[in-house]
Amino acid sequence: MTYYIHAKKFFLHNTTEHGGYLEITDDGKFGKYFTEEDGKPAGKVVDYSDKFIAPGLVDTHIHGTCGHDVMDNDFEGINEMSEGLLKTGVTSWLPTTLTASHEEFLNVCKTIGDNYQKATGAKIQGIHLEGPFYTEEHKGAQNPKYFRDPSVEEFDDWQEAAHGIIKKISIAAERDGALDFIKEVTANDVAVAIGHTNATFAQVKKAVEAGASVFTHAFNGMRGFTHREPGVAGAAMGLDGIYDELICDGHHVHPFSVKMLINAQTPDHVALITDCMRAGLMPEGDYVLGELPVIVENGTARLKDESHNLAGSILQLKQGVKNVVDWDIATPAQAVKMGSYVPAKSTYIDDKCGIIAQGRDADFIVLDEDMELSETYLDGVSRYQR
Repeated sequence: MTYYIHAKKFFLHNTTEHGGYLEITDDGKFGKYFTEEDGKPAGKVVDYSDKFIAPGLVDTHIHGTCGHDVMDNDFEGINEMSEGLLKTGVTSWLPTTLTASHEEFLNVCKTIGDNYQKATGAKIQGIHLEGPFYTEEHKGAQNPKYFRDPSVEEFDDWQEAAHGIIKKISIAAERDGALDFIKEVTANDVAVAIGHTNATFAQVKKAVEAGASVFTHAFNGMRGFTHREPGVAGAAMGLDGIYDELICDGHHVHPFSVKMLINAQTPDHVALITDCMRAGLMPEGDYVLGELPVIVENGTARLKDESHNLAGSILQLKQGVKNVVDWDIATPAQAVKMGSYVPAKSTYIDDKCGIIAQGRDADFIVLDEDMELSETYLDGVSRYQR
């Protein structure tokens, strides 16, 4: 049955509307938006007169949650992740790998490619391959024993196994063959991200000219900025026409650095992500990321080895969106855009998710005035209430 959402504020694609009514059609799509001046439409009205309506969030870099990891290669577990993500405001996502062997990637790609349309929670809109074409200097929590030079042949094997749904792959710009790899892969509408890399500024510029367009968790896992060698971090801040992933948990990146990046690139080019691992929505304690032991405590996930490197996060995307508002860095509308439309656009899935627009799936969230998640809708059906 068609119904209408009445709310204090609507974060539509090109404008923020105050008051009014948003039509949700009987087939679970967004219909028309009506202003208050248009009058109350005839039909059922669901009243959120003290709340905001925003597009469902889109997490394009997430390894796990709810005790599961994409690399477990178990679709039942991945589906439990998709269900859990509704509690975080996420309605679309890209299951994200960790560096591993060719065969492991092949198996994971096949499992997701064969089953992704069966997800009953947040919609799987593709796959993000993180690794294995990295370098050791900024390995983070990636396992260096699998690092190697990029291979189009390997990628094609994975893409075939995935039935063509790989949407993003992250590589180190300085690896042999990186530029040719970038040109080949991006020609088929796959976003290439620069990450876990010690490349020079000059090397990154060449990678971007070849077609790379995203920086993997900006500032983390990359050569830093100096005034004589801008490095990867400088490229992420200053190059035109690129997108920066950003983990806004307060641990990975200092809020002032977040502010500098968003000011430099504008909210239109910053994609909020979580990089969440299996301990998301779970208690503190001992976990594993890939093959590496991790301790989760005090809001962080860190390797248990002598490096104590951050090992992904336990961030929920709804919190990252709220944080950039609470840190006085972004307006609510800008924060919502960075958590929905920008990540979708940066990975070529903005035709499926990330905005409220007539004819699109009615995947949306209800936010309190303080940007806390109140409710999550999928295809016009309420699936989570706080």
